[in-house]
Amino acid sequence: MKSPLLTLPGAVPAEGVDEGVAAHYGDLFREQRALADGTGFVDLSHRGVVTVSGEDRLSWLHLLLTQHVSDLPTGQATEALILSAHGHIEHALYLVDDGSTTWAHVEPGTQDSLIAYLESMKFFYRVEVADRTEEFAVVHLPAGSIADVPEGVVVRETSYGRDLFLPRVELESYAERSGPAVGILAYEALRVEQHRPRLGFETDHRTIPHELGWIDTAVHLQKGCYRGQETVARVQNLGKPPRRLVFLHLDGSEVHLPPAGTEIRLADEGPDGRKIGVVTTSVRHHELGPIALALVKRNVPLDARLVADSTAAAQEVVVAP
Repeated sequence: MKSPLLTLPGAVPAEGVDEGVAAHYGDLFREQRALADGTGFVDLSHRGVVTVSGEDRLSWLHLLLTQHVSDLPTGQATEALILSAHGHIEHALYLVDDGSTTWAHVEPGTQDSLIAYLESMKFFYRVEVADRTEEFAVVHLPAGSIADVPEGVVVRETSYGRDLFLPRVELESYAERSGPAVGILAYEALRVEQHRPRLGFETDHRTIPHELGWIDTAVHLQKGCYRGQETVARVQNLGKPPRRLVFLHLDGSEVHLPPAGTEIRLADEGPDGRKIGVVTTSVRHHELGPIALALVKRNVPLDARLVADSTAAAQEVVVAP
């Protein structure tokens, strides 16, 4: 969906999966500082919105998701995954229940396949699944924001901010009174700084939750009865994941950022050395300079000097080896 806020002064459209909202509004670092200071809002109206209603909704979702949600308190935010039978991540859901309906926002364009899976698992349960993307737009307010939240709007509150499920028809009027608008690139820069993985960026077809640290935030290890649970338990109890998420400080003298997919090698092995990882997201941060998230092999030494193509990189641990 193309956001009406792309008509705001200075708006530059985002590309790729984030097409439909603004990459920035003319000053990337100013927008980052605004978010870090708890001001402004981010238009995430391109994200999918899915609801589940009905008296069995939480007990039913509990059987399908990696998270414990059967007793999810009203208004408490959580996140959860849907895995393949082999434990690979297929969907990431950012959830809140308002007492009668469970709301989730998901990556742009993934709501159709998510709903198809949920519909196939309804059986005799008293639940209704709906795509609400055309009716509701996700708006993000950063931590510390004192911006107005319209009465009746469902809010998902976390340590890094609040996600509003705002009626789409109110998006423009909300922007007028709640600015400044902040683009998705600033939001992404703070996401990388906070080491938060994103489906389709830090994941590929074989990613398991342990590799990204999602085992701590999106998986409940004391519950079973969901697809892929055997793999989660086996890796948790008997082994280690093959890869681990790292945070990279990149050489600031380079003009270009290494894009997602750039191969990472050990600096000591030179340009023809073996591939030991890949950049997943790279950004320019208003304080830290060029930074990135990357997946590397679990056994890469913590003090190893790395290069992403020709860019020197120093790693910080996100997921312990």
